[in-house]
Amino acid sequence: MTHNKHPIVYAASQVHPKNWYPIPLIFCRPWGKLPENVPCHPKLADFANCMKKKGRGMSIFISIIDGDYHELAEDAKAACKQLSTYIDYKQCEGVAEIVVAPNMSEGFRGIVQTMGLGNLKPNIIVMRYPEIWRRENLTEIPATFVGIINDCIVANKAVVIVKGLDEWPNEYQRQYGTIDLYWIVRDGGLMLLLSQLLLTKASFEGCKIQVFCIAEEDSDAEGLKADVKKFLYDLRMQAEVIVISMKSWEGQGEQQESIEAFSAAQGRIASYLGEMKERAERDKTPLMADGKPVVVNEQQVEKFLYTTLKLNSTILKYSRMAAVVFVSLPPPPVNHPAFFYMEYMDLLVENVPRLLIVRGYRRDVVTLFT
Repeated sequence: MTHNKHPIVYAASQVHPKNWYPIPLIFCRPWGKLPENVPCHPKLADFANCMKKKGRGMSIFISIIDGDYHELAEDAKAACKQLSTYIDYKQCEGVAEIVVAPNMSEGFRGIVQTMGLGNLKPNIIVMRYPEIWRRENLTEIPATFVGIINDCIVANKAVVIVKGLDEWPNEYQRQYGTIDLYWIVRDGGLMLLLSQLLLTKASFEGCKIQVFCIAEEDSDAEGLKADVKKFLYDLRMQAEVIVISMKSWEGQGEQQESIEAFSAAQGRIASYLGEMKERAERDKTPLMADGKPVVVNEQQVEKFLYTTLKLNSTILKYSRMAAVVFVSLPPPPVNHPAFFYMEYMDLLVENVPRLLIVRGYRRDVVTLFT
């Protein structure tokens, strides 16, 4: 009997890109009110069905009940049954899980570490963008939202955040126009793969893909365009490639709505920071945000806001009529209060009706043979 010197170890992170397919963990937190008998946003199941690769893939729908497990175990069972029935009614292949935890952040952290088994662990966290947080004055949302994104980054899970979920089409509502990708960060090809999966669905099959890349210098633009075109050609993906150079980015006038949203965000951040400083002086403590000391670099905050303004303005300029827009998810910057990050995100999504904000992987999910 011969011994193999190099035993093959299969781990969840070592699935070959050709065999990789999305296993979405659908986070049912509505970030607002739903009717009594609706345990999950109705369009989340429609969206989950859009992420199937050749019909493969099981979605896991999860919800968290805040409280004590011993007191709420029966409630959790009943809620799980209700969610499961709802998923069947929406004709979505998926399972329901309800977790009881002291609060949502702890519940999510437990789920992201333990849910699934081996190669069947969920690899994409899908949730709705909390569009209503300011309108309904839900002040706890920024810290929770940022905590969830940071947990996904630590666990190396991909993230898809859906903005404009209320308008997501069902399989009978045909979409026309383009699916526009703003490919800013290398993401293992997840954005490309998701856009291709959308094209296989009846509602999006009439759309064309456009890939927007941002070049740092004018001189890089042609080279970048050729590289991206070759990459897409090798992947047998048909898409138009549009390169926007930073210089032309700087030169173009911003869209009026973007400037108004930028000024409003600037004002809210300034007053929030003023309150933080006042509190610190009054209590003789360092600057505190989200329960911990922070060092706020105001120039960096301004730079973040300005970059987001440019990106939002560019999306409005080129993609106002797009069926769906994809954009990279900016990771929450260290030392920026969660409220600031929420402001950056609100500015990014401003006036874009249907947007998927995507964080991919450090490893590839598409190959030249996908």
